[in-house]
Amino acid sequence: MQTTVENTEKHTVKLTVEIPPDEYSKELDATYKSIANQVKIPGFRKGKVPKQIIDAQIGREVVRDEFLEHAVPQYYRQAVSEQDLAPIADPEIDLEGFADDAPLVFTAVVEVRPRLELSESDYSGLKVRKPSAEVAESDVDEWIDRLRERFAELEPADRPVIDGDFVTIDVKALAGDEEIDGLTRTDYLYFVGSGEFGSALDEQLAGTKPGDILKVTEEMGPGAGEALAGATADLTVLVKDVKARKLPEADDDFAKTASEFDTIDQLREDLRTRLGEMKERENAATVRDRVLDAMIDSIEVDIPDTLIDDETEHRVASAGERAQRAGVTLDDLLEAQGWDETRLREDSRDHAIRAIKADLALEGVARAETIEVNADELGTEITSLAEAYGRDPKELAKQLERTGQIVTLAGDIIRGKALDLLVERADIEAEGPAEGPAEGPEGTDWTAEAEPTEGGPETETEPETETSDDAEETT
Repeated sequence: MQTTVENTEKHTVKLTVEIPPDEYSKELDATYKSIANQVKIPGFRKGKVPKQIIDAQIGREVVRDEFLEHAVPQYYRQAVSEQDLAPIADPEIDLEGFADDAPLVFTAVVEVRPRLELSESDYSGLKVRKPSAEVAESDVDEWIDRLRERFAELEPADRPVIDGDFVTIDVKALAGDEEIDGLTRTDYLYFVGSGEFGSALDEQLAGTKPGDILKVTEEMGPGAGEALAGATADLTVLVKDVKARKLPEADDDFAKTASEFDTIDQLREDLRTRLGEMKERENAATVRDRVLDAMIDSIEVDIPDTLIDDETEHRVASAGERAQRAGVTLDDLLEAQGWDETRLREDSRDHAIRAIKADLALEGVARAETIEVNADELGTEITSLAEAYGRDPKELAKQLERTGQIVTLAGDIIRGKALDLLVERADIEAEGPAEGPAEGPEGTDWTAEAEPTEGGPETETEPETETSDDAEETT
């Protein structure tokens, strides 16, 4: 098979494909055999009808059309692969020639994905700044305080309710005239500020005292549970008592109660170490993002509208699926965030352009550096995906092969390796210490919500101290 490529319009090429008779004859014979197995002609066994009889009884044009219907797409895909093209739309195919003992010739005009041809100077030495991994004393203080909150005691408060208190309440919830069983509660210990029943109730509880009755129409928050979150209810709330949290002193006794350590200094040092390790991991991810952003900002590429539109629609559809999983419509989700569909599409388009530029840049780096993916790397990634989705790795591999997604997976791995190389060759400068507490150390869930108990915690918690270590196929 011979193929030639010429650029016609922007992002559009014309493929001319020529297949000699000795190459397509097997496909043509297979078409005759397929038809012979389908037709019944008197005097001939099924599957044994000669070509001449099929031509006479069925028509050579019918055979020819069926052959072309199956063969041309196959030869087109082969030509696209040989020319290393990445079509982004269906081709316009024209048959140029097909006769007995003559080559099969056709052309295909198709819009293709742009390719960036980069030199090493285009992607080496990208300048980025790496955040500081220094742990400030205020970071440690923040997490000591959060840990103290988990071990707080509740004491009666002879004053009006303030944010952060616990109140015992009776709640009657109605939807119209019907009571909502899942929300109606008696002697319920409620944390003011949790938003479980929505923000309006929290606001109205502030300043109340035992005996007060509130009436609130509220949209339920996520704390009400998946089935009730987002539902509107008329609430009647009786405040029965008020309790304030009493935090334990951050001393050696507290360290023994809240952790495996004997002193508060040991606990603080453990927190400091693990916060630093966590910041290092976060900073590594931040550097990767900043390097990629720097690469995106350094290139100029004209992206086809087809590519941008497809990626935009994909992102809008994903937003709709997320809303559906949350049990709301996309319009409701957008309205809750103060957005509308127009703004969503504008935002999705902006992100689509940057995502496409990122892929094109990484693909260009991969080509320049001859980055490839091997079977072991694919196998490792498939195994990870299988574990994440509870699938058998071999079955998942077969599915990816069957659907063609194995090519997409290979492309993802190659782009990841290209980004690794960009980070390795980047010019990284350290930033000064950042302000504000970190997210929190891994190991013990230091920030897990725990309801304080009257008289102190019912059980002791010993924190763990373990830490953990972290499109298209490009050719």
